[in-house]
Amino acid sequence: MSTAPVAATPTGFGRRASSFLYAHPRVRLTMLLTAPMFWLGVVYIVALVLLLVTAFWQTDSFTGEIRTEFTFDNVIEVATGALYRAVTLRTLSIAVLVTLIDVALALPIAFFMTKVATPRVKAIMLILVLLPLWASYLVKAYAWRSVLADDGLLSWLLTPVGGGSPGYGYAATVITLAYLWLPYVILPIQAGLERVPDSLLEASSDLGAKSLRTIGLVVLPLALPAIIAGTIFSFSLSLGDYITVNIVGGTNQMLGNLVYTNVGAANNLPLAATIAFIPILIIFAYLFLVRRTGALNNL
Repeated sequence: MSTAPVAATPTGFGRRASSFLYAHPRVRLTMLLTAPMFWLGVVYIVALVLLLVTAFWQTDSFTGEIRTEFTFDNVIEVATGALYRAVTLRTLSIAVLVTLIDVALALPIAFFMTKVATPRVKAIMLILVLLPLWASYLVKAYAWRSVLADDGLLSWLLTPVGGGSPGYGYAATVITLAYLWLPYVILPIQAGLERVPDSLLEASSDLGAKSLRTIGLVVLPLALPAIIAGTIFSFSLSLGDYITVNIVGGTNQMLGNLVYTNVGAANNLPLAATIAFIPILIIFAYLFLVRRTGALNNL
């Protein structure tokens, strides 16, 4: 009569280490988080600190070398310069418009996916939402450049009815960025609407509320943290963008373009670091305002 082989029991150091980790879950958790927290601390926090320090240095106008002498010249120049105020307002307005457009488009799409569509249709729609993310950022931006050109697809469609393409400029930048970041807004809102019980919608209907009243008084208040979570993506990504405006923005500039120009052509890293802190401070202020809504739990 044959017997099945017995699996070998770990012995020695491996068994002792396994037993120790099993008996000490906090040590196990610490070992699990050490590597990613170290990476976050070095790559993100230290990088921000170095960026802040660099902003208080200066570039020698003759040699182009960075002088590590503490000065507020860059901060004063950025805070008082008319160019930086104009570009900051333009960047902020583009980010706000892109966010509003994406929320307006994402809400009905996410609501239909979660509360109306069948499981099969929902799966197809989810694939369609994720499909643009599989294409390159540059491919999508240049595709919109072709669509928005004076002789592009949009002009061909609208000219017969008295319309036309907006061409390259402010409007083209908003349209392109709204398209690029729309999936990042749909997904958090869709996840938030999944947590809204269908029984609440049925109860609202039973009490005589129409569809729009149910959405306004029941769905939107419960989905607000998820909506704000979606706006964080579109708002922050638009604030830091500089490629799209180079492709479809015409002569317009955003803060990212000023940073890129000062790092590259102007070779003025301290001034670039000072400009880079404008969108960072804006998004930190936005996160501080929305953190009490619970939106960060939906990211």
